[in-house]
This record gives sequence, structure tokens and C-alpha cells, in this order.
Amino acid sequence: MLVRAIFMPAFLLYTAPLLAQNGADLKAPSVFTDLINCKSIENAQERLACYDQKVDSLDKAQQNEDIIVTDKEAVQDAKKGLFGFSLPKLKIFGKEGDTQLEELVSTIKSAHQDRSGKWTFVLEDGAEWQQIDSEIPRRDPKAGMEVKIRKASLGSYFVNVEGRRAIRMRRIG
Repeated sequence: MLVRAIFMPAFLLYTAPLLAQNGADLKAPSVFTDLINCKSIENAQERLACYDQKVDSLDKAQQNEDIIVTDKEAVQDAKKGLFGFSLPKLKIFGKEGDTQLEELVSTIKSAHQDRSGKWTFVLEDGAEWQQIDSEIPRRDPKAGMEVKIRKASLGSYFVNVEGRRAIRMRRIG
């Protein structure tokens, strides 16, 4: 079974700018590559002993949260949770040419206007979006309404509330 080892997301958020130069690749942790290297041992008993030892090391590393073993679905969920933020190109979020998330459909958890009349939405997943244009929605956005968010230009996003005319917003939290 092939698995991908991924460093803790908090670590990545703090170190991502350092790692992101020219889309730098993350190397597999040595605890994982050591396990893979066991298959090159010809003697069956020695190979089995190697696997036993390295699997134990891998298990301990995961329990200590030195590595996190995940699957593609969990990475997609992470991409959804980070949708709207500018992220560096890291291999952890998929390889070059993978389909990028272009839009997101969610539900408004809460909505309020500031003094200038611009809206701020908190979505069901906790993401906060703030209006940056002066478009006035035909109907006030409320909790429970569906929103469709898609990329616009210059780091902004179009947000359609219940299929109505889009307002331009940016992710703030």
C-alpha cells in the first residue's frame, strides 16, 4: 500500500515561504524511505526483519506526529479549507498539472455589514470573507443561504449568494 507522508500543516504554514522558491519539492521523510529501501534486501528473513523494524519506526513517527500519513482526499479537503488564501506552490498540495480548485460552494453561517455597508460572511467551515466592491446585493445575505465562490482577478473572488449577481470579496480568515 502506497501512502504519502505529510508534515504537520502548522509547520508548513510557517515555513512555506522558505520552501516555496520555484515550487520546491518536499522530500519523503527518511523514516519512510528507509522502509521502502527494505525491499532491496534479497534474503527473505533479513528483509522481513528490516520491514518489521522500519514499520515500527514509521508507526512511532506517526504517533509522535513527526509525520502525518494521509490520502489524496484529505489533501483535497485541506485545499477546500484554504480556498481563497494565497498559498505557495508546494508539492504537498499536489503535483504540477493537478486540477486546481476553481470554485467552492458553501453555506453562510453568519453575515453582517460594516459601517460602509460592505458585507462580511462567515461560512459553515469557519472561513471569513469580506466584500471589497460596492455592489449592493438585491436581498440581504443571511445564515443558511448558499454561496458559490469562484476566482476573479488580482486575488479577489466572485461570490454569488443564492445564485444572484456576484459581489467581489476576499478571504480574511
